[in-house]
Amino acid sequence: MKLDELAQSLRDFEGVARKRAIGPLVKWFDEDLSTGNFGEDAAVIERGDESLLLAADGIWSRLMDADPEWAGYCAVLVNIHDILAMGGTPLAMVDVFSANSPEVCNRVLAGMSEAVRKFGVPVVGGHLHPDTSYNALDVAIIGTAKTDSLIYSCTAREGHDVIAAVDLDGRVHPSCSLCWDTTTMKHTEIIRRQLETMPHLAQQHLVTAGKDISNPGLLGTLAMLLEVSEKGALVQLDRIPIPNGMDMHLWLRMYPGMGFVVTAQPENVRKIVNIFEEAGIAAAKIGEITGTRKLEITNNAETVVVWDFAQDTIMGIGAVACR
Repeated sequence: MKLDELAQSLRDFEGVARKRAIGPLVKWFDEDLSTGNFGEDAAVIERGDESLLLAADGIWSRLMDADPEWAGYCAVLVNIHDILAMGGTPLAMVDVFSANSPEVCNRVLAGMSEAVRKFGVPVVGGHLHPDTSYNALDVAIIGTAKTDSLIYSCTAREGHDVIAAVDLDGRVHPSCSLCWDTTTMKHTEIIRRQLETMPHLAQQHLVTAGKDISNPGLLGTLAMLLEVSEKGALVQLDRIPIPNGMDMHLWLRMYPGMGFVVTAQPENVRKIVNIFEEAGIAAAKIGEITGTRKLEITNNAETVVVWDFAQDTIMGIGAVACR
């Protein structure tokens, strides 16, 4: 695929396009975006030296219809990632679950309970609709972090490097062609060591901004970070960690089982890469933050703009109240 065709496919990707509804919604609660943590992976409630982190995620109906058990598993996984992305430690979850049959109910709960065992974060309450005409699952999570160690996505700075970190040891999940599953087959000890990487980086103050790679894919997630930081980035495609034999076009739209994109001062890149790699997560510097307010990709022969934030919208939040 040509570079301009790749850029257009990323702009048109549904995982990115669905994020555009966020901005208009946020304005109902915070018209001038002066309060809250909209655009971040979790809301921060400061309580002195230690802050509470609160996040919530809803499972896409398509995934629920395709594989209720995998949907239940992912509901736990994505919430844990939201807390980790902020440099926090996840504590517990609650859910709101609607099911139209006992079979679907049991399959969803089987997936959730497997994820709880694997990740070690309990479900401690929630609400059930056992007789709806539809199936839906929403999960909220609480975590903690040292206030002075929080990782925000709106704090990227020009001249800092961009690092992508993804566990490449996995498979395309049979129920979801855009899910890169790296956790279901791994021992709990390996998974929990990977879960410790982001809090470890936060406590050492090694990263300057970060997000977990979510439904918009690697570059779509980076675009969300850049939008709220009001910065740009130049990404070198050949530096992106990618599984052997994987097509780059497909990979850039994947939701990974364990993946983060962070920024850092150049002198800290090697330390960050080592911390990820020691936990079995491939990591590499893939580019740098610029002041252009454009996300550009290059294959070393040509450079193409994927998003120009002067005119393109990802979440539509832009400048946010940020540290």
